[in-house]
Amino acid sequence: MEINKDGILLESGTNEVEILRFKVAGELYAINVVKVSELLHIDNLAKVPNADIAVPGVSLIRGEVITIIDMLQVLEGRKNPDVGKAMTLVCEFNQLKVAFAIEEVIGISRITWSDIQKPNDITNTSLVIGNINYNNEIVMLLDFEKIVMDISPQSGINLDRIDRVEYKDRTKYKVICADDSPMIREVLQRTLTKAGFGKLVFFNDGLEAFNHIMQLYNDHGADFKDYVDILITDIEMPQLDGHTLTRRIKEHPVLKELPVVIFSSLITEDLKHKGDSVGADGQMSKPEIDKLVNEIDKLLG
Repeated sequence: MEINKDGILLESGTNEVEILRFKVAGELYAINVVKVSELLHIDNLAKVPNADIAVPGVSLIRGEVITIIDMLQVLEGRKNPDVGKAMTLVCEFNQLKVAFAIEEVIGISRITWSDIQKPNDITNTSLVIGNINYNNEIVMLLDFEKIVMDISPQSGINLDRIDRVEYKDRTKYKVICADDSPMIREVLQRTLTKAGFGKLVFFNDGLEAFNHIMQLYNDHGADFKDYVDILITDIEMPQLDGHTLTRRIKEHPVLKELPVVIFSSLITEDLKHKGDSVGADGQMSKPEIDKLVNEIDKLLG
């Protein structure tokens, strides 16, 4: 079944997200609907020699060879005995297509990012973006990019791209970064430091970043730009998503002068218009980490 997205969140920057709720081993999980292109039962599966234990094989889906990931193995540490009969989410992000074998689809719901609570220090796991209280049931929003990168590190941000970044003295520039992923924050810090940036401030959600920028404005007025030159933001973040963060900045009479680059796995040709509509100055897919510095230079040059 193809996911019809014609009516899904036509307006960007509303801090809303539509989630697809599903079950694995009886537990409730969720994925951002914009990542899912269709739902189907695979009818062919070819094993891949020496593949990761969570990859039962590949399947031919609409003429494309798509890798299948067994979510029972990922989440519970045990193999699905018959992946061929499992419901499968065919997804696209980080410029790749991959399918996830689950148990069953429950439904699609619209919520706000403020409804999503960040995991606390005790329950925090790298696979969960946030927890959702939906009709008095806990639904865990999963980090599918992290799942794929744990299985195949080269499918995400290739460290060779970071090594290609050339140093230049950029220490005068002050950069704010907002991303809920500790791994991405580390990659950004490593990349920007290698490029010669020296004044970096990181936040793990969009609301913290916006409050910080607003405080700079409240303290310094139009001179806030003496304390920040550019904002780099993810899209998917608890409390305040990157599109809404960008929209709030660009609709502000003074803060609108701040350049904003959206750096996200969701930057595709089909979804780029969402960032355009909220006034983003630049948009970059996460695997293109080496191009991010060039985009910053272009905006600050």
